[in-house]
Amino acid sequence: MAMKVVLKLHVHDEKEKKKAMKSVSSLSGILSLAMDMTEKKLTVVGDADPIKIVGKLKKYCHVELLTVGPSKEPEKKEGVKKEENKNSEPIEEHVKLYNNHFPHYTQYYRVYSAEENPNSCVIC
Repeated sequence: MAMKVVLKLHVHDEKEKKKAMKSVSSLSGILSLAMDMTEKKLTVVGDADPIKIVGKLKKYCHVELLTVGPSKEPEKKEGVKKEENKNSEPIEEHVKLYNNHFPHYTQYYRVYSAEENPNSCVIC
């Protein structure tokens, strides 16, 4: 079943847009790509994993995952009610998986002084 993934990209010009589109199109299972430069939204339709899409795009620009869902709304007949698709995962679960896969590492730097390290060389 094809899924529709909408992402917000922080791209500034056509060159960055081209790089982002090319990197996503290299994934298998992509049916269509559409980029709206006014709102800076990328719409991807296909069977590709949203986590892999975001992982590819993180190399080129900052990415925010907006929505993940089925590509087309199922048509409901008036007489017969269909059950809701229980296999569709809410966006919160995708965001949780994304954060677990790409944790935000905080860089800690320690400043060493010459007095703390007895092997350090200090020219006075």
